[in-house]
Amino acid sequence: MKTYMLVLLLAFTGFTAAAQKQHQKTETFKVLGTCEQCKHRIETTLLNFGVTKAEWIIESNLLTVRYDSSRFTKADIQKRLAAAGHDSEGFIAPDEIYKRLPACCHYERTALTAPINTAPDTTQTTGTQSSILHTITGVVLEEDKKGKIIPLGGATVRCLHSTHSSLTDSTGVFQLTCSIPTTISISYIGYGADTIQITSASEIKVILKNASPKNLNEVIVQAKQQNTRVSTISTFNTLNIGTKELTKAACCNLSESFETSPSVDVSYADAVTGMKQIQLLGLSGNYTQLLTENIPEIRGLAGSYGLTFIPGPWIEGIQVTKGTGSVVNGYESIAGQINVEEKKPDKMEKLFVNSYVNNLGRLETTINLSKKLNDKWSTALLTHANGVVTKTDANKDGFLDIPLGRQLNVINRWKYTDANGWFGQFVLKALNDHRQAGQVTFDPEKDKLSTNKYGVGMDVEQYEASAKVGYVFPQQKYKSIGLMVSAIQYNNNAYYGLTTYTGKQQSLYANLIYQSIIGTTAHKFRTGLSFMQDGYNESVNSNRYNRKETVPGAFFEYTYTAAKFTAIAGLREDYHNRFGLITTPRLHLKYDFTPKTNLRFSVGSGFRMANIFAENVAVFVSARQYSIVNPTSNYGYGLDPEKAFNMGVNFIHNFIVNDLPGSFSIDVYHTRFKQQVVVDVDADAQKILFYNLNGKSYSNSLQLELNYQPVKNLDVRMAYRWLDVQTTYSTAVLAKPLVAKHRAFINLGYETNNHWKFDYTVQWFSKKRLPNTGSNPADKQLGTYSPAYLQMSAQVTKQFGKSWDVYIGAENITNYMQQRLIIAADQPFSKYFDGSIVWGPMNGRIVYAGLRYKLK
Repeated sequence: MKTYMLVLLLAFTGFTAAAQKQHQKTETFKVLGTCEQCKHRIETTLLNFGVTKAEWIIESNLLTVRYDSSRFTKADIQKRLAAAGHDSEGFIAPDEIYKRLPACCHYERTALTAPINTAPDTTQTTGTQSSILHTITGVVLEEDKKGKIIPLGGATVRCLHSTHSSLTDSTGVFQLTCSIPTTISISYIGYGADTIQITSASEIKVILKNASPKNLNEVIVQAKQQNTRVSTISTFNTLNIGTKELTKAACCNLSESFETSPSVDVSYADAVTGMKQIQLLGLSGNYTQLLTENIPEIRGLAGSYGLTFIPGPWIEGIQVTKGTGSVVNGYESIAGQINVEEKKPDKMEKLFVNSYVNNLGRLETTINLSKKLNDKWSTALLTHANGVVTKTDANKDGFLDIPLGRQLNVINRWKYTDANGWFGQFVLKALNDHRQAGQVTFDPEKDKLSTNKYGVGMDVEQYEASAKVGYVFPQQKYKSIGLMVSAIQYNNNAYYGLTTYTGKQQSLYANLIYQSIIGTTAHKFRTGLSFMQDGYNESVNSNRYNRKETVPGAFFEYTYTAAKFTAIAGLREDYHNRFGLITTPRLHLKYDFTPKTNLRFSVGSGFRMANIFAENVAVFVSARQYSIVNPTSNYGYGLDPEKAFNMGVNFIHNFIVNDLPGSFSIDVYHTRFKQQVVVDVDADAQKILFYNLNGKSYSNSLQLELNYQPVKNLDVRMAYRWLDVQTTYSTAVLAKPLVAKHRAFINLGYETNNHWKFDYTVQWFSKKRLPNTGSNPADKQLGTYSPAYLQMSAQVTKQFGKSWDVYIGAENITNYMQQRLIIAADQPFSKYFDGSIVWGPMNGRIVYAGLRYKLK
């Protein structure tokens, strides 16, 4: 009897398992999201819902699910995702739920393939969603049996949520006024009607694939996202620069990544070392906080050199925030923040190769590898090498136009994610950079630190280990906690003629961030603790300058979100071991006149310690004698920290004219220094003075920018910028030297249907005030102002299949160069030698070529 019952039990169990297996179904469909938090939210929501497998890929936005079809349907799954804030092919999330997602999770709500429903807002118990009318523009096309694309005139486009309808004209173009989100119907005589869900007012292209007189077989909706854009969602005035924008120029390293951006100026720091520097809002890049994935990696002694430490092919994206940024990232932002996102193991190509060469003898190679080890772990190895192997002296001044040398750079990344809310990232970096500059005939074996020939040598090493660990609470998606830590060792051993310089920096950084809500998701906050410790040891010849900075801190940032208004108020308190309490308040406001028209306002303060030698290479590449005037202590250089106040307004309007998208923006910013280290090269042509500001110092910046597509596939970016930068030097207020008051900018980008890409940039710079050289002999004096000048660059790229890109380009096409780059170049050991006054292009026309290979 027992045996009989056991057989029946096994038979029943087998039948049940077979029945469950029979109802198991696997499907793949698109779900919109952007980041790791989205991945956790999507997968955990479904696993808690009861699906047996949920895997969402960030790069493709594709979700694969396996579930018991006897319990629920694909529509049930999509509805549950929409209730969590994520649009899918079947359901879109209510606007109120979408807006309550963390800022990093706000994806572009582009149209998907025929979504049909809006999921209810199950978390909201009161209030209704307001409807705003938008003009939807698009074109309806047909692909015939031979694959030819032809416009469909007379097709009917109707909004199903209202009585509005439109007919396409002879070119297939239509305009329709509806509230968004909405569903539109497209029909044509002799063809069956189909519907498309519209979630934004982007340009819509509808292609009727392989249509027959019986029905409408397939609808493809396409929308184009700008390569650079200011998000209409973000409260901060942040310019997002994508990968495609970075490939529009050579972009060999971070300092060259802004060649097609009118917001950031790039120039040479001097006429000898070849180092480049940036300016934002008319202020030196030292006043812009540089972050790598929100970790302050490029700072301190590496602040000026570090722009060359991140190769362009490693960069996934750049966010440029004007004005003071978030208090979560620290107190050092004054003019703005630049955050660099490097490629991640789970999103990058399996293999990426980039090779570059130019006519000055510069060679570069980047090889990136990635591997997904399992469902939780992925890793990547990013390698880069560059070098200059030939000597060039086009202007015949006896000095190298570009330094010789080489750089070796490597990153090993590890990434961990799971379905329980945990994620982690671990990074190891190593860099070795050796440069030799100076006179063409300089031989370091015989001439180093002698008066035989003038030479410059720089040996830089940097090592870094960093980690990010975070946890998103599965049942409370708005709540998370994360920890970022990093340790950096930087060494620089250099000589400039007869001057030796060594700089060593050891840095530790930690930032603990907790994020949650107060009552509802309309009231969010981020709070946490931070710690930063820097040890600096510098020597110039026999003079030593050492200091140690230990700065623990705490911060709180509150975000209020309403229908059209957002406010972010932040406050951080830090304690500096030398200067005591540092209070950093910041406020950011945003008002939406419409979803496409935004006004932003920001105000706040910043604090930093100047590194006068690392930030002013002019001390070394000239015969000027440096002097620290009236030091106030024996700490470091004896100078006070720098403190500044910044406020600004940004207005942006996105529009569609003639069915093509565009945007217009205005930026106005004012920065005023309360304390500043003044670098005075005007008092005496043979000296460079450092002293604390005694008077006023400020920067005013105005920028107008227009982006538009006058014709399909042609992107036009035009900008004008005005700067007024004044500082008190001794007793006189003067314009900051080497800053152009006016700058005009045009960038044209065109892409053909057969994968040819053409990019052309023109920039005009007005005259710049030059440092006073009146105390020099007449033949070694410069004028009061530089001439205005024009620069042009262009690049052509051809894509072969999905893997190969070949590109050629030219910089400084007009071959315009600054005359007399170096004062007394023929007497480099005289007291008049000066290679620090660079106002224009150092090199003539540069022609380059390269190729990229991608294996996804």
